[in-house]
Amino acid sequence: MSGAVSEKKPLGLRRTLVWLYEGVGKWPLRFRWAMLIFDVLTISYFLVSPFIPKEGYHYWLDYVIGAVIALDLLARFYIAPTKRRFLQRYMNIADIIVVFTMFAPLISQNYAFLRIIRALRIARAFTFLRDNNLLSSYLNLNRVVIERAINVVVFLFIMSALVYADQVNRPGSDVKNYLDAFYFTVTSLTTTGYGDVTLVGWTGRVLPIIIMLLGVTLFLRLLRALVTPTDKVEVECTNCGLMRHDRDSVHCKHCGEVIYIENEGFDP
Repeated sequence: MSGAVSEKKPLGLRRTLVWLYEGVGKWPLRFRWAMLIFDVLTISYFLVSPFIPKEGYHYWLDYVIGAVIALDLLARFYIAPTKRRFLQRYMNIADIIVVFTMFAPLISQNYAFLRIIRALRIARAFTFLRDNNLLSSYLNLNRVVIERAINVVVFLFIMSALVYADQVNRPGSDVKNYLDAFYFTVTSLTTTGYGDVTLVGWTGRVLPIIIMLLGVTLFLRLLRALVTPTDKVEVECTNCGLMRHDRDSVHCKHCGEVIYIENEGFDP
């Protein structure tokens, strides 16, 4: 202790990544905002890119976006406490699929619509906004509607990808492009069935069945959430762990523990 000034040791790679993804402070907050904005921009890009003519399509942008998603995936895998559980999470599996479609355009060209499963990453926005008390009350009240709307959109684009990949090169099929496939999926899901676009082969019978059975279920659940507003909010009970409570609850209905739900007051 002879007056020597201790040098500040630089953070290692793992500690730096943990700090950025899970820590607190100005730079972690900025980093998470940047990732959130990137998620929103890439999801918007994936929604419109299948409709961009090939002569005006910029493949270099796919490689740039794919590289950023891959680096984000590798960073989160590196700091994950359990690698096996990380690879079993559906959002991480979705990212792996998206990276594949970005770096293998020749192999995965017909399945470009699968990139829309990146929309599952919007769940990261819920966690980020809630942890920072941004729109937390709005998200608590509308979480079910938002999640079900995302499920419907993701289902539409995934099924459109399957329809396009299966039918585009088949003789007699009316599916000539992505828009035809998407149009067919929407009309099947809504049970409109104009009949101007039809599929061929046994898969042309199976795919509409899947679209109608699963799609109608998802669509009706979304409509129900819209017309039947929920009176539940997600606040974890510190005693029993129950998550969903009435908006005006004072005690947990499961164990009776006092719970504290932030609100701005309710109309009588």
